[in-house]
Amino acid sequence: MNHVPIDLSFPLASEYDQILVQETNMGGIQAYVGSVTLEWFASQVNFASCLPLLQQKYNPQSENVEIDADSIDEIQQRPLDWSRQAPLVQYLVAGKHHKFPPVLVVINQQWVDNPKSPEWDRKGRAKKSSIEFTPLDKNSTFGILNIATENVTIYALDGQHRLMGVQGLMELLNTGKLQRMKKDKTPYETVITVDDLIEKYHVSPTYLQSLPSEKIGIEFICAVAAGETREEARQRVRSIFVHVNLMAVPLTKGQLVQLNEDDGFSIVARKIAVTHPLLEQRDDRKPRVNWNSATVASKSTVLTTLQALKEMSERYLGQKFLQWKPSDKGLIPMRPEDKELEEGIKDFHKLFDYLATLPSYKILEYEDTPSLRRFSFEKDGGEGNMLFRPVGQVALAQALGILVFKKGFSLEDIFKKLRKYDQQGGFSGMEYPKSLWYGVLYDPNKKWVQVAGRDLAARLLMYILGGIEEQMESADIRKDLAKARTIENKTIGFDGKFVEPKQVGFPSVL
Repeated sequence: MNHVPIDLSFPLASEYDQILVQETNMGGIQAYVGSVTLEWFASQVNFASCLPLLQQKYNPQSENVEIDADSIDEIQQRPLDWSRQAPLVQYLVAGKHHKFPPVLVVINQQWVDNPKSPEWDRKGRAKKSSIEFTPLDKNSTFGILNIATENVTIYALDGQHRLMGVQGLMELLNTGKLQRMKKDKTPYETVITVDDLIEKYHVSPTYLQSLPSEKIGIEFICAVAAGETREEARQRVRSIFVHVNLMAVPLTKGQLVQLNEDDGFSIVARKIAVTHPLLEQRDDRKPRVNWNSATVASKSTVLTTLQALKEMSERYLGQKFLQWKPSDKGLIPMRPEDKELEEGIKDFHKLFDYLATLPSYKILEYEDTPSLRRFSFEKDGGEGNMLFRPVGQVALAQALGILVFKKGFSLEDIFKKLRKYDQQGGFSGMEYPKSLWYGVLYDPNKKWVQVAGRDLAARLLMYILGGIEEQMESADIRKDLAKARTIENKTIGFDGKFVEPKQVGFPSVL
């Protein structure tokens, strides 16, 4: 498909030399609130790391400030994460109700950085503010901000990733493509094109043409206020910058799953968490789901986490609903249709119906999870059961997703085998060499659960359930299992004795 040209026939940024604003005052700091087009924002606002104050430590490649002993006292900021640009651009293009919060910017003028400028008095205090405001009412509440002079430069104190996203959108619309970046701004091999977005999100060229004219809220403060010395102004601006960044506490993974209304896997996970009998909250028992943290403490009475349920949903249903996952080009999927979501919820609910029949989970009717989760050597001891660890739950869901949706296995046949395997203690005692999960999900050296073994655990589950038929694939799993059970160049067999890697052995098919 050829690139569809987007005619950006909207006013150029240079045509905007005055902005209607309302004056505010908080903490003794005067500010001016207004709105600007996305095109103006992208072209006229710079990253805070470009402030003249920090030019000596500025890395033009990543557009970040390099933190060292000299610059750490000048300013503190979260580094720009360029891997966020492409998702932000896609959000602006495809988000039905996309919305960016207002940004906070500082207006600087050339004289601010010139101590010999006549705008400074003999005592080094500014004779005027770096903001030129003309009031339109008697209370000086509303007025015009003059930004026409060539000497004015504007920097984003809060909203740098929003600026990055809007600049990416303009680049995409102007050139027809956007290079995907890693965190440090090194490029991936893939690019996103306008044609990709039109095809994936069913947006029209006319709609794309309208995006640059959309408006974003903006709040202006001055680099230097009248009566301030340059050092006082520097400390004030730095203080504001640090505080707006520190106050922006990132959401936990669990909170992201709670709030995500576009990701099909998150939507399904939330639904199951509150409706399935194994997980739903009841007055006669303690909560079964940790809604915020991605991990479960040994003393916790929850069964799983919302983050783990989302990963289970993704690895199970992802084998069926391929379109729910990001594309090879990194395009973010849109919210699934309601009928598709209903089907996904039904499939995932059915999986949990079967999970609830496992002997280990039936014990929950009269026993809490800590004793089933804890290892034998921990205080009060326990079963060391992988079904009570998020990583084990995700590995099981991953294996079952492939078996059911790719290989045509039935859940009924699978769980007949799993119930027997569970009854025989197959999921318990991870910390013992006789366990299949020793060295895979349990690290005998550090004596804790290791997430890195999740994919191997899923492959082992597929093998014992009869889902691996190719000899080459079986040989690879056998080799990886021996490697997982090798600690400090010593391979541990299922009998607990040191053996040659080829002599580790392999589990029988159930």
